[in-house]
Amino acid sequence: MEINEYERRALICSEQYNGILPYSEAFYIYSIIYSSTRCLGAFERYKWIKKRGATAEELVSSVQEAISHAASLSRYFWPSKQGTRKQPNLNRLKELRGIMLRKAFKIEDTSGLHNRELRNVWEHFDERLDIYCLENDSGYFYPGCMVGHHTLADKSTNRIFKLLDVDAECLVLLGKKYFFSPIRDAVQLVLNRAKEFESNGLRLK
Repeated sequence: MEINEYERRALICSEQYNGILPYSEAFYIYSIIYSSTRCLGAFERYKWIKKRGATAEELVSSVQEAISHAASLSRYFWPSKQGTRKQPNLNRLKELRGIMLRKAFKIEDTSGLHNRELRNVWEHFDERLDIYCLENDSGYFYPGCMVGHHTLADKSTNRIFKLLDVDAECLVLLGKKYFFSPIRDAVQLVLNRAKEFESNGLRLK
């Protein structure tokens, strides 16, 4: 299909249906259920392996996987603003779709999912790693996974790659802190709401 036809259909969908065609609502609901279920599943696995004395790598990997799925989920509600000028209708469609889903799921910008910095760090991790390595040319380097208190990242000489604070539920990634309990709680609310939609005819209203 040529881009002009996409643009024509996107314009109709935006103007008449606020970004999501009625028969397409089920696709978004199931996609949201998938991402939220995978996210919470990873958090449950983290909770389980934490009790059996897992390694730092195992703990960090579980949390990292959970947050990665949360980042994917976030994009449904707050789509990326990047796009080409040749596709204004598709960009507008994306924007309206996010608004429609936020209203349907009753999500505000205060939600734990609305953390664009956290989302971006996964989307552009290789680029962030490039910059991190260029910026930090001295100090104490910790390139592996660690378990410890997040205040270790506050020391100006520490170069921490991945650190998990189990008690504070904080993941330090490339020296920056991300507290993940608000994310987990927000994802649970989204899944609950999506399940309600699923049991009521797969409609957003």
